[in-house]
Amino acid sequence: MLNKIRRRFILAAMAAFGTVTLLIIVGINAANYYRTTAMQDGLAEALLSHEQTVPAKRQVPPPPLREMAGRDPEAAFMTRFFAVHCDTDGSIKAASRDYISSVDEVTAEAYAQAVLSKGWEKGYYEGYRYRVKREENGISVLFLNSTIQIQSMRSLLFVSLLIGAVSLLLVFLLIFFLSGRAIRPYIKNIERQRQFITDAGHELKTPITSIATSADIAAMEHEGDEWIDNIRRQTARLTKLVGDMVALSKLDEETPFPGKSRFSVSEAAWEAAEPFAHLAKAKGKSYSQHIAEDLTLYGDRDSVQRMISILLDNAVRYSDEGGAIQMRIYRRRSKICVEVSNTCDLPDVSDLDRLFDRFYRMDASRSAATGGTGIGLSMVRAIAETHGGKAEVRSADGKEICFRVMF
Repeated sequence: MLNKIRRRFILAAMAAFGTVTLLIIVGINAANYYRTTAMQDGLAEALLSHEQTVPAKRQVPPPPLREMAGRDPEAAFMTRFFAVHCDTDGSIKAASRDYISSVDEVTAEAYAQAVLSKGWEKGYYEGYRYRVKREENGISVLFLNSTIQIQSMRSLLFVSLLIGAVSLLLVFLLIFFLSGRAIRPYIKNIERQRQFITDAGHELKTPITSIATSADIAAMEHEGDEWIDNIRRQTARLTKLVGDMVALSKLDEETPFPGKSRFSVSEAAWEAAEPFAHLAKAKGKSYSQHIAEDLTLYGDRDSVQRMISILLDNAVRYSDEGGAIQMRIYRRRSKICVEVSNTCDLPDVSDLDRLFDRFYRMDASRSAATGGTGIGLSMVRAIAETHGGKAEVRSADGKEICFRVMF
């Protein structure tokens, strides 16, 4: 349990840090992409306007680029672009390649047709930022070489992801080594609670045994006395409750089953179920079971048998009059499934998972009448989890309830 708490602490801390890191990386790269793209679009728009006004007259550099000289004198000579002019139906009229030498006319026309087929006004295509402008006398498509900008954006993305990954690794190592100290007060509190329950259980055994012995002696002298019978019943119930509390507390220990071994679940289930088959029949309820053969599990045989007994006892106690009880143990892929179901009349099926909470009673009056302690199903879940499994409960219509444990 303590290792599980530590793992959850590390997972929560890493999830929080990872989320913040991811948001920072996304924010930085999104802002860089938006800024770079906006600058490319502004320049493409200016160059396209120049190309439409003077499509055949060469000027080096063209006016839009000369305007950039004040900010970066070399930028005007590093910018390369070409434009393709088309009719309104998309037929190529001319390709302007005065400011680029790496693209021939055929390639320029192919790029323009590919872009126009997409139907978008702007975007990236083959390392170019394109801008489409539609007017009454035709369509113009300008391609601005954006290789450097695209590489820059990719480099920023790669570097930010690398820094994020290294940061996650370093934070994980720090949290891993510091998590023990962080949860130490919580661990001490749990250990104190567990020790208190164990000590209280041992201390209560002596007075409970004394009360039970005195009640037995009094019953010999006053046979049939209802008050003495009630004392004996409540003493037995208290003895069972204390035993269950101590057993449940032991399940919270780091190694509750030090003597684990491989055993036959099929044989253990047959032994655990035998008395409940007779008990159900004695109470006028039907009982059926199906236990697959050759099912083995590495764990504690006694605790698994106790788990099955709790589920069957719960089914016999809380099934309706003349109800049906069924147990199925089978293999599903690599898991061993233990299912115990019984007919019943559930008042509410919205929060059945609370049945595994300690001392939770769906119907307190009925639980008191049947002698339940409210700890049994908590022990079922604890036994399942200490074996690396899980326990769940479901009910489709409130007329039948099914508890399933998967190892």
